[in-house]
Amino acid sequence: MKDAEARALLRDLFDAALAAARPATCLAPYIEKLQPPKGRTIVIGAGKASAAMAKAVEDQWPHALEGLVVTRYGYGEACRRIEIVEAAHPVPDEKGRAAAGRILERVKGHTPDDLVLCLISGGASALLALPAPGLTLADKQEVNRALLKSGANIVEMNTVRKHLSAIKGGRLAIAAQPARVLSWLISDVPNDDPGVIGSGPTVPDRTTFADALAVLSKYRIDAPAAVRAHLEKGAAGGIEETPKPGDPRMAHVETIVVATPQRSLDAAAAVARKRGVEVIVLGDNLEGEARELGAEHAQKAIEHARRASKPTVILSGGETTVTVRGKGRGGRNVEYLLGEAIEANGAPGIWGLAADTDGVDGAEDIAGGLFTPDSLARAHAMGRDPKAMLDDNDGHSFFEMLGDSIVTGPTKTNVNDFRATLIAP
Repeated sequence: MKDAEARALLRDLFDAALAAARPATCLAPYIEKLQPPKGRTIVIGAGKASAAMAKAVEDQWPHALEGLVVTRYGYGEACRRIEIVEAAHPVPDEKGRAAAGRILERVKGHTPDDLVLCLISGGASALLALPAPGLTLADKQEVNRALLKSGANIVEMNTVRKHLSAIKGGRLAIAAQPARVLSWLISDVPNDDPGVIGSGPTVPDRTTFADALAVLSKYRIDAPAAVRAHLEKGAAGGIEETPKPGDPRMAHVETIVVATPQRSLDAAAAVARKRGVEVIVLGDNLEGEARELGAEHAQKAIEHARRASKPTVILSGGETTVTVRGKGRGGRNVEYLLGEAIEANGAPGIWGLAADTDGVDGAEDIAGGLFTPDSLARAHAMGRDPKAMLDDNDGHSFFEMLGDSIVTGPTKTNVNDFRATLIAP
């Protein structure tokens, strides 16, 4: 397979994965079935896909509604009846804090005849940044930065976030009682656990204050004194826990996951098969250190290339982690991809693509990258050492200098990471 053909195929697979997760598409069957309540409909939400979800509801549901949604800067939509606020991600800012406070107030004081429609996607954990009493936004920002660098996985990170929040971990649903609460979620987490997506603001929480303290201890995070005191007080029973499964206050809460990473992998697989390419799907919930998973997948590709009789693509999703030790520009997808490229070591007939479906890998407005059989050779010809760049967590610089970054702009959806390794000897 020629290089241009391989590149085009990988990008077509990624585009198919994105298309399957577009809010206007994946919400349509649920909007069609939604019956208007006797009372008011209040739409609230948070996440990188939440504004596009709100726009889909406005455009496709003909009944009266109002609301407020917070999304990442650049991910807004022009809505008429639902207010859209843009705020910072992945480290929260004052606009996110203020919007979260307004959302919490917006759901209070309703009746059983009213409907609170909650639209949640990945990114909501940072965007719904309402500190618990006694904590400040600065406290949450410091902990968030430390968690992002620590190598903690998303379940661990959100365990901490829930217990530092006045709105996450089911507290938003409690505040909305006695109204009916219906949540539509776009999953960006392994195993599509509703309690982890966006830190589950309307979902019962299985984790505890003690669990949050254990995460800080495991990753040796030196949290602000107020944060540690808050968690220790909660673990000792001095602060009310998040609502747990079976809590009667959650009886009128319904949660539906409307888009998942697996559906996007299925869409990409269908495109590959139509092109005569064999498909191997490793799963939609892969975790682990990004560079190590990349190396593992390179080994799989090399082994498959020895016996392959036709082009094959290996697909996977999930959310890896990065332990930040360097000072480079990196995200988990380019870290994975550079690790894979180094392990493949220029093996002929192997290409790889890894990108975040939200269009943002780490803190960069770059979705990810693509490596080719000659990526390492081109880097060496430019006087750069790929292994040194990986050690410096500098994946974005690596693929950018080769002209192999993937830039989508705001995709306005988020079903986690997409990875495809093409073997076409």
